[in-house]
Amino acid sequence: MGLPLQGLRVIDLSKDFAGPFCTMILSDLGAEVIKVEKPTTGDETRAWGPPFVKGMSSYFLSLNRGKKSITLNLKTREAQKIVRQLARDADVFVESYRPGTIARFKLDYSSLRRVNKALVYCSISGFGQTGPYRDRPSYDIIALAMSGLMSTTGEEGRPPVRVSVPVADIAAGHYAATAILAALARRLVKGVGDYIDVSLLDSIVSWLTYNATNYFATGIQPRRMGSAHPSIVPYQAFRCRDRDLIVAVGNDQQWRAFCEAIGREDLAEDERFRTNPLRVLNRNALVPKTARLFGKQKANYWHKLLLEKRVPATPVYTIRNVAEDPHVRSRKTIVKQRGLAHLVFPVRFPRVSAGPLLPAPRLGEHTSRILRELRYSSRAIERLKQSGALG
Repeated sequence: MGLPLQGLRVIDLSKDFAGPFCTMILSDLGAEVIKVEKPTTGDETRAWGPPFVKGMSSYFLSLNRGKKSITLNLKTREAQKIVRQLARDADVFVESYRPGTIARFKLDYSSLRRVNKALVYCSISGFGQTGPYRDRPSYDIIALAMSGLMSTTGEEGRPPVRVSVPVADIAAGHYAATAILAALARRLVKGVGDYIDVSLLDSIVSWLTYNATNYFATGIQPRRMGSAHPSIVPYQAFRCRDRDLIVAVGNDQQWRAFCEAIGREDLAEDERFRTNPLRVLNRNALVPKTARLFGKQKANYWHKLLLEKRVPATPVYTIRNVAEDPHVRSRKTIVKQRGLAHLVFPVRFPRVSAGPLLPAPRLGEHTSRILRELRYSSRAIERLKQSGALG
């Protein structure tokens, strides 16, 4: 049995992170993804380094596995014609140009719908296709700062911090992939495609979840709490003798087990801490007591005791710890191929044989092959090169 999207074709005119992340999900699910790139430079993330692996940035490698690359100069009519030919038989079209730009190439949804009414077309941008900010330039950190989420990160009394990966891009990429799959499902019934508008800002604002609901309910801005949780205690990092340990006590049964594990059964009987709402109210009395205790031993000492009582806990892993973890290895979340370790799509289809992991493409690696599939002769391909359509 093949992967769920096997046999579907995606035309990918996206760059940077959110769009390529979306189309990599579709590729991991079995779709053929044809990545259309600018001649000479390609997707700008190809240059986002060091480090580089065989001339390609590790950043680009992390977002473009399994795709095919064709270089086209979209400012030429010949290149625009090739994209329309690709779209005629495609199932999905993804682009991340600034709103209005793609229409100048006559590759917007209304133009391509004339050649393929079943096409599912997705535009990904910083602020969306409508609204007063639609023309503003944006990157992940801009959307994160404007979302309200960044105002809640970091430690109290210190500046906000960004997450070490671009969460606004990831949110937008995931939402785009989800919406595309939903549109493909509806196409099975209706027989027609759809247009999807996804923005980084909309996507990351939706990730506010309980922070927003708490604010709407109280009118109080959530404060920065580091690793701590506003509604659960103890649920945070504690510094041990050697490194940090995360403890996540999610209910009162786990609280009693926690107290037994650390040898402080008296805390479980303390009226200030008997229930989670009481522990939240008395956080400042409870947390210093446990913090002092954890600081007396190494993280693995406490971790073993907590696991024996089935209390959720873990030392904070480095990336090396992740790569060497026996559970991660058993799940094959990281695989080694051609001498380099790679992350893989995290969803399992036990009845599917996914085949080998294909690397990210070299710039323009599949240009001639794709053009031949479109019935361009060798002479015609050479003329396109000479005209500048292929760069």
